[in-house]
Amino acid sequence: MGNKLGQELSALVAVAKKGDRNALEALVRAVQRDVYNLAVRFLWHPQDAEDATQEILIRVITGLAGFEGKSSFRTWVYRVASNTLLTQGKKRMEQAAMSFEEFGEALSDGLSDPALSVHDNVAEELLLEEVKIGCTHAMLLCLDRDHRFAYILGEILDLNHVEGAEILEITPAAFRKRLSRANERITSFMTAHCGLVEPSNPCRCKLRINRAVDRGHVRPKDLCFAHSLSQAKRFPEVLHTIRQLEDSRRIAALYRSHPEFESSSPFVAWLTKLLDEMPDQNISSLRPLIPTL
Repeated sequence: MGNKLGQELSALVAVAKKGDRNALEALVRAVQRDVYNLAVRFLWHPQDAEDATQEILIRVITGLAGFEGKSSFRTWVYRVASNTLLTQGKKRMEQAAMSFEEFGEALSDGLSDPALSVHDNVAEELLLEEVKIGCTHAMLLCLDRDHRFAYILGEILDLNHVEGAEILEITPAAFRKRLSRANERITSFMTAHCGLVEPSNPCRCKLRINRAVDRGHVRPKDLCFAHSLSQAKRFPEVLHTIRQLEDSRRIAALYRSHPEFESSSPFVAWLTKLLDEMPDQNISSLRPLIPTL
């Protein structure tokens, strides 16, 4: 986030803390996408991410009065997000998560013939994008929560060690150590198994589409991640650039190449309702507005 935007958010915070509803709305909408994208990467499933984002935004709104400005507003929002995500019960994809060893065995099994079946007239590029994003996100779930969160902050969001440490409320040295361990595990695994990162590996997204559809991991009529055909068609060119990088940098570049994820229409409607009907910043008045998405 640029310094100019950071200053704009700080100015909005000052006005919002005085009770200005428009400033509060601008603040919430400014951070909503960042929070949701963090939650998607941490939890995998978009619906679970939306549920978590609801809770995080409510905590941001009701805790704004206590924000003293000792860190940037974005850092504080991410700290609220980390406290929420790291302390909530395990969600559906976490409960089904595998170890790196189990995931490696799964990737070596079930590679189909390159000939694709027709899947509800969905473009092959979109199916490839869905498999790619779903699979690489699932790899993150092989990490425990602390290392997963550190990896997302430090490698995917590219935050520095000081900011990452502030968010997780640990020392910079502890954050660097946690990030290093997570990076080593992800890099070692993907270099050994992922055909995107290392072309000599046998696993290919194209070879996994049929099995993923058959097992219900990919639903052509209800894709979780792949919504832009133009972006999906650009990926081969992006991948060529990624493969020019040294091994240790390819992984983060692959994750950063993923599109920004957008919340669903029901979530946007919930956020609008929350802001329109919010009489004050009391949590008891907000919770009844939360729908089941």
